[in-house]
Amino acid sequence: MDDMTEQADISMEGTSGVIKAKKAHELVTATIKAPRHSYAHLELFSDSPDTGDLDILQVRSYCTSALKQFLGATGIGIPLDILKVEGKDCWLRVPRDDLGAFSAAITAWQGSYQDGIHSSFRIRGCSDWLGALVGSAGNDKIWSG
Repeated sequence: MDDMTEQADISMEGTSGVIKAKKAHELVTATIKAPRHSYAHLELFSDSPDTGDLDILQVRSYCTSALKQFLGATGIGIPLDILKVEGKDCWLRVPRDDLGAFSAAITAWQGSYQDGIHSSFRIRGCSDWLGALVGSAGNDKIWSG
């Protein structure tokens, strides 16, 4: 096989004599070029500073409203997985091919008016890799002092 790599023998001399390590072989190498899912980090913005924290039902309701308004029945059909809701932030998983439509729908969404308070989402980040989103917390404050 061309994909197999070999490491050289390692010899060590100890008090009990010579110890030889066996050759190691790499059996499989895989590269993921196009993952099936993408991830989005959203933040809730509201007119009222004392608006409570998000919950899963609010996130689902707001996303469904945005997708329905922007794409109609097609938008409602986009599967969303809510990975985490913490405070005013939430992390979602969407099919990679639908990330553009999802982010456009969230951006174009006018928000929700409830009891005279306007609430909407802001996209904090999108990526094909969850680690890139999670590891980027606080990047917006690097250049602002």
